[in-house]
Amino acid sequence: MFIPKSDFTQVIANTPLISIDFVVKNPQNQFLLGWRNNRPAKNHWFVPGGRIQKNECLEDAFLRLTQVELGLSIAMTEARWKGLYEHFYDDFVFTDESPQAVSTHYVVLAFDIEIYQAIESLPSLQHANYQWMHKHEILTNAQVHNHSKAYFK
Repeated sequence: MFIPKSDFTQVIANTPLISIDFVVKNPQNQFLLGWRNNRPAKNHWFVPGGRIQKNECLEDAFLRLTQVELGLSIAMTEARWKGLYEHFYDDFVFTDESPQAVSTHYVVLAFDIEIYQAIESLPSLQHANYQWMHKHEILTNAQVHNHSKAYFK
């Protein structure tokens, strides 16, 4: 569903957004992080995920987001519930284009997923690059966003 930028800016300015994040693990016990192209969290390593759209049931959102973020159609029943998180940001997706200062608040449904996906085949819409990292690397890397680090504490 397309929402004009001005309307979406008002939504972000006045309400929390609901999203799904994927804590993706491979057989080597490494976790997938992508270098964010977009605000918020731009220029940080971050776990894959995205917003749930209006009138989109959770199962459909999960399937769409795994396809968009991972290039795989994974059903929510194939994942394990990790928990509920909140992310607060001082900026928003249109910060670079907007004269108005808007903060972003996400309510995040986090899930653990195990995959055997090669980095080269992952989509590049939200992330410029991907990397598999061990838990200790995630927690000590200053370029990993604190909201992603929270999944590993």
